[in-house]
Amino acid sequence: MAERDAGARHGFESFDCAPALRLEAHERVARLQHDALLHRLEKIEEALTLLERRLWLAVYGVVAAILAQAFQPLLAAMP
Repeated sequence: MAERDAGARHGFESFDCAPALRLEAHERVARLQHDALLHRLEKIEEALTLLERRLWLAVYGVVAAILAQAFQPLLAAMP
């Protein structure tokens, strides 16, 4: 008798009750929402990485333009 299934009582088959099914459905929905949130976060991180690269490219471009303007008179003065 100690080897009985936990769900089986007094010889009856176990069954799923409505609250348990509702809880399982809620857990599935929560898991799907969590997975979707992780996917969106990964997309946002990728977009931020691309934005950061573009920002650094713009910074380097501005620095290069400033340096070019600074050295232009020096290069023009050289024969």
